[in-house]
Amino acid sequence: MSTVDIDFEGTVAIVTGASGALGSAAVERFRRAGATVCAVDVVEPDGSLLEDSSSDGAFYQADLTDEAAVSTLVDDIVDDHGRIDHLLNIAGTWKGGSPIEETDLETFQQLLDINLQTAFLASKHALPHLQDSEGAIVSVSARSGLEGGEGDGPYRITKAGIRILTETLAAENRDTVRANCVLPSVIDTPMNREMMPDADHDEWVDPAAIADVMAVLCSDATAVTSGAAVPVYGDA
Repeated sequence: MSTVDIDFEGTVAIVTGASGALGSAAVERFRRAGATVCAVDVVEPDGSLLEDSSSDGAFYQADLTDEAAVSTLVDDIVDDHGRIDHLLNIAGTWKGGSPIEETDLETFQQLLDINLQTAFLASKHALPHLQDSEGAIVSVSARSGLEGGEGDGPYRITKAGIRILTETLAAENRDTVRANCVLPSVIDTPMNREMMPDADHDEWVDPAAIADVMAVLCSDATAVTSGAAVPVYGDA
């Protein structure tokens, strides 16, 4: 349980990728702080995602790679809840693969769509409402997006794009909307444990700890912080 006291009472947060490990941790963290959380994913969550909280919230199923769907989603959320204060761009996926000359376009396009286009479209359509509320955007980049490397080039490229998108949003919305991103290394999720069973899982970062950082970046405690890429590596 976090010891950081954050009060989001009266605010509305959108969490994309809400059915995943980090997304569901962010939903729980923001609801615990009193926010009305709009949990968004293309996959329906398990039944516990929006339970056991005194704050309001709802799940919205949407394909965030489809601009028309994102536009409708944002309109529906504003119609339902009246405002948007926080946007958490968590939707994403990881896929390794071949050297660039052997990488098929379908793989590259899939990572581009899921990791970068979702954040671009959600930010684009939420921005007018975030400007009205002087809200905040926090997106998920990656430690590996800081440099090139072997085996997962397209993934690194898309996560580097998240960082540049963040810096651009911060520059274009100075004094209105704050935009920051977090840089995880390896997150302790069931999927990562299955993919890397022999790794030292004790060095990985709990999704709840990353959700705490995302909450702080949306809070008044970081009112002077925008355009930052914040490491959340832990010991990994």
